[in-house]
Amino acid sequence: MTNQLPVRQPQNHPMTYAIIETGGKQLRVEPGRFYDIELLHVEAELIQHENDVHIGQPLVENATVEGTVMRHFRGRKVIVYKMKPKKKTRKKKGHRQETTRFMIDSISVNGTVLAARDTTEKIVETPQLAESDAE
Repeated sequence: MTNQLPVRQPQNHPMTYAIIETGGKQLRVEPGRFYDIELLHVEAELIQHENDVHIGQPLVENATVEGTVMRHFRGRKVIVYKMKPKKKTRKKKGHRQETTRFMIDSISVNGTVLAARDTTEKIVETPQLAESDAE
């Protein structure tokens, strides 16, 4: 009996995707989907197309991930409340993060488009309730 690990097969994942870095976070992006990010500066670190994988050291050379900005909005309010007991010191601050929603149009390497979204389908974005409507 040999000690071989079973080989995991991919399960219903699209064949082309990219891992990008934006705002200090890494995202796995696919053409035709939209994502919410904090900043717009994006760099590609890994691109997979079928069985071909491009891994950057730290970035993939001549890789392009093109997208369309759908809208800018502000996230939910985060309340920070600091209190020191027996000192009558209380501080209350709120913060709302600026967020950009964008749609991935295509992923390309060296000028060759590996994957692009279907431009014939209609983009459907789920509406988000404003905070005053939710309460």
